Amino acid sequence: MPEVTIFNEVNGAEIKTMDANRYATKKTIAQGMLDIALLTANASQLKYILHVGKQHQFYTLMLTLISLSIVLQILVGILFVVIGSLNINKRKDQAAANILNDIILAMVFVISVVNIIISGFGIEYTL
Repeated sequence: MPEVTIFNEVNGAEIKTMDANRYATKKTIAQGMLDIALLTANASQLKYILHVGKQHQFYTLMLTLISLSIVLQILVGILFVVIGSLNINKRKDQAAANILNDIILAMVFVISVVNIIISGFGIEYTL
């Protein structure tokens, strides 16, 4: 649905209303780009931790947390595709969009906590 132009009856000024579906789609694309940036950083961390191996003091913990973060990010990416295909201007899609949005929010929170823990243990080389 394109933006709708409404004319003010008092002074004839144009007022454009926002297309909620277009806004939601743009927001989902922006979130997806941030997800790709974090996924790239986690892939780099995974490469490093696998290269260093068990010499890293927290090898198992870091390997587990980085892998968990990557898996959750892939799932969130899939959910972004699903939610992006919904038209929230249609009543039948609104409930599903709300549920998916809540699930995505919870998963992003978990991803954030996991990455804070990853940062806390550091990726620097340790012997």
